Amino acid sequence: MTGTPLFLPAGTEFTPEDLVFYADPGNRTLDQALAEADLLVSCPHSGYAIPEELAPFLAPEFTRRLQFDFTDMSTGPIVRRWAEIDPRIVYVENPHPRMIRDPNRARPTDLEATLREAFARVRQAGPGNRADLGGVDAVRPVTFSFYPLLLEPTDDAGWKHLADTFTEVADRGLGVYERTRDELVDRMAELALRRGTDFTTLSFHDTMNHTTRRDGAVNVLRAEPDLLPDVVALSNRGDHEGHPRGDNPVTMDPARVRALAQAHRKGFVDFTAEAEAVQLNQPYLGSQEIITAGARFAALRHRTEAAGVVLGAVQAEFRREFLLGERATAELMEPGVDWPTADQDRIDHLARACKASWDEYRSRFPLRPSR
Repeated sequence: MTGTPLFLPAGTEFTPEDLVFYADPGNRTLDQALAEADLLVSCPHSGYAIPEELAPFLAPEFTRRLQFDFTDMSTGPIVRRWAEIDPRIVYVENPHPRMIRDPNRARPTDLEATLREAFARVRQAGPGNRADLGGVDAVRPVTFSFYPLLLEPTDDAGWKHLADTFTEVADRGLGVYERTRDELVDRMAELALRRGTDFTTLSFHDTMNHTTRRDGAVNVLRAEPDLLPDVVALSNRGDHEGHPRGDNPVTMDPARVRALAQAHRKGFVDFTAEAEAVQLNQPYLGSQEIITAGARFAALRHRTEAAGVVLGAVQAEFRREFLLGERATAELMEPGVDWPTADQDRIDHLARACKASWDEYRSRFPLRPSR
């Protein structure tokens, strides 16, 4: 493999059909898939190939390993496989990397101003040092290990060119993803209300418990408060039991998210029998995708209560080392510029564990007769 970043050809434009996956598409239409599904899975960070138009803005030291490490590229193949074997889910995938703009963050009202502020904070922190990018990290100038990602413009024309190019390119992939995801959330919620059945949207992610050294080795253990459990953290914006934190609303009913955690402990039992391998809202509470979906569902509360329907949004943050497996993780912990090849058998095993987990969850809340 090579350490050169991987690019999408300039001008690549995606359609909704490119981004939506479901079981047996040769014999089922999307409408038929939606009629059977009760779970929409989205992977906002699964895209990894960088649109070629953005190449001039990249820092020269940005390698393929840093590129892939800045994504959740391990999640896409797992959920695609899950969608192949489970007619109860529909999957929508972001084809663009999060470096273009993170769809799991609030969209900036002024991208150029946000970029200027982000670069200023990085500059103030100093090269390689941790910078607080809270509120301005929809497009990051550095990776999560604080290595350079983007070159800082040197004049007003350069700033405008950076913001305009990112905005234009994003609309060909990321924008299609966001519009498609939102349309599917609305359609599936409406179908659930008409049928009198429950509906959940799942934002699917991974994060490594290690960050990157300058030689490319991903082996610096994160601080204790930032560590993921061995398998997955499920988040509904609540506390460690899924209950609301003060006046902050939760995006999934507390009893339901606890049941989902129990279902994952059972579904992933082939990998580990440790109950602590699945935890709630630690270290992450869940971000923009479930916040937005939760607000949508809250606005429908009068209809859901009348119909006896439960709508929920949950984030799953898997530990990347777990998804990758021991071989790939060991490879990443050594210096390098490339990325290990995927283990197709492990992908299949993980996809089946995801399906088993949600099947177990559904068994705890039996379907009511359709209306």
